[in-house]
Parts: sequence; C-alpha cells; structure tokens
Amino acid sequence: MITIVAGTNRPQSRARRLADLYLNLLAERGAQAQILDLARLPADFTTSALYDNAGRHPEFNQLVALANEAEKLVFIVPEYNCSFPGVLKAFIDGLPYPGGIRGRKAALVGLSSGGQGGLLALNHLTDVLMYLGTAVLPQRVRLPFIDQHLSADGTLTEPLYQQVLQEQAEFLLRF
Repeated sequence: MITIVAGTNRPQSRARRLADLYLNLLAERGAQAQILDLARLPADFTTSALYDNAGRHPEFNQLVALANEAEKLVFIVPEYNCSFPGVLKAFIDGLPYPGGIRGRKAALVGLSSGGQGGLLALNHLTDVLMYLGTAVLPQRVRLPFIDQHLSADGTLTEPLYQQVLQEQAEFLLRF
C-alpha cells in the first residue's frame, strides 16, 4: 500500500488536489494507494494525542494507522515560510518512535507559489525522514508557480509538471 500524505491541514488545499492527482497516477499503474489528509487532524492533536497522550486519541490514531499501513509514502509538501508546514512536522512527531515510518520508502513532491517549487521544504523534510530511517527517492519533484498551473478542479495545465509526476510515480513503484 502506498500512502499519499497531503502535507497541510489547510482546507481545500493545493496539496490535497495534487494528492488526488497522484492517487490517479498510481491507480493507472495498478498500484494500491490511499490518501492521508492532514486536514482530518483533530484541532487539538498537539495537546491531546502527543507525548503523554500518545495512542489515546482515536481520530489521530486513525491517521497514524494510514501511515503505519504504508510500504511507501508520497509526501505532497507545500512550502510554508521556506520550510514545510509545522502541522506535518507535528504529525510526524506524533508517530510511534522508534518505528513509525522507519524502514519505509518515500517520494517527495514540493509545491510553491514562488519560483523554487518548495526546494527548501523538500530539503528540510528529507533530513527529517532520513533521520527517522525512511529512504527518500532521489527523484524529488518541485512544482514552482503552482497557482498558475493547478486549476480549482485539480487539473495540472503544465505538461512538464504532468511528465515529472508520471516519471516519479514510475520510479517510486520500482523503488
């Protein structure tokens, strides 16, 4: 099973639209996949599901189960203030440790409204994942100026973006 993580809790996010698109790419290739949408995180999870409360929040545990089921993960990562969203870091911090996503493989897709396509966000997340023992696919995808190329219905209008996502999906399946 491949779990696609929509890496923000922002409602109707671009990350979620791209997660849906990636789900379709994997389905076209016969792969089983599911979406872990951080918009489903309980609002109080940082106080009710982490640290001394680990394992005690049923809604949070449902999302943790999606990560635990994954053999591979795809992180769709918007750039927030030159890094990845804090809610994604808090979710990762709430995964079982050691363990959690250790030994898994991950593909990373960065997106930004600016010209770097989430480069710094992907670098920071790569460091965190490698520390946790999660192997990162070298073919990281960056999607700059995403506002210009992603429609409200989730259609990517830039052929190059479509191509690099398709190539990454194929690499991920062989990874």
